Amino acid sequence: MASMRDIQRRRNSIASTQQITKAMKLVSTVKLQRTREKAEECKPYFNHMYATVTSMLARTGIVEHPYLKSGKSGKKGVIVISSNRGLAGGYNSNIVKMLTQGELEGKELLIYNIGRKGHEALERKGYEIAEDYSEVINAPLYSDAVEISQRVLKDFEEEKIGEIYLVYTSFKNTVVHEPKLLKLLPVEFSDKELSDAERNTPMNYKPGEEEALDMIIPKYIASLLYGALNEAAASENGARMQAMDAATSNAEDMMESLELQYNRARQGSITQELTEIIAGAEAVE
Repeated sequence: MASMRDIQRRRNSIASTQQITKAMKLVSTVKLQRTREKAEECKPYFNHMYATVTSMLARTGIVEHPYLKSGKSGKKGVIVISSNRGLAGGYNSNIVKMLTQGELEGKELLIYNIGRKGHEALERKGYEIAEDYSEVINAPLYSDAVEISQRVLKDFEEEKIGEIYLVYTSFKNTVVHEPKLLKLLPVEFSDKELSDAERNTPMNYKPGEEEALDMIIPKYIASLLYGALNEAAASENGARMQAMDAATSNAEDMMESLELQYNRARQGSITQELTEIIAGAEAVE
């Protein structure tokens, strides 16, 4: 059995850790309130933009435009959004698993990274990092999304990559955050979108298809990326709040267990001292 001094030292250490986890939970809760509001404001636009553009392109018909067909390159460009800090439960590991154990497993990928934790994990596993935008996740701006989308589209046009994907964590609510893989280009259509397109009037562009798509597609990519950045920021803070809450509860349970051990050790020490005193008194008599 551990000594009373060892138990007391461990209790003090756990109490100090618990104070840190409580503080981190409070900070994450405040950040979550702010990022959640922003994510919820962006989400309707995010969803509507995706639905509108896919519906529009489904009704376009046969158009020869580089954004609407897979490139010659066998590489797939993937924008990966993780966090710059850990202590967020499985938040970052779930994002990495989307690449290493998901639909893109075994494919030749070129990573456009956002978040240091994802960068470290993917680089360690041998993935090629084309560009790192880790600081963007600290305070996502639409201008950041535009800059990143321009770089990715440039590589798509130059046939460095043949397809574009987005991996991020979708924010459902405070406790539910779902890793998600979204194909951005070429746009894929569901059976419903294709059947709706057949029933509706074909899409006409003015002044022309090329000019219209050159303007629409970059805005589409930037808008989806901006929405994903905000959802990822809210999901990160939600995951960290949950992780710190669980850590605080675990510390409380450990301290209660150590308290029982301490009391047993103290009782044993007192019993031993009494036994020694009684034995000494009997020896004197």
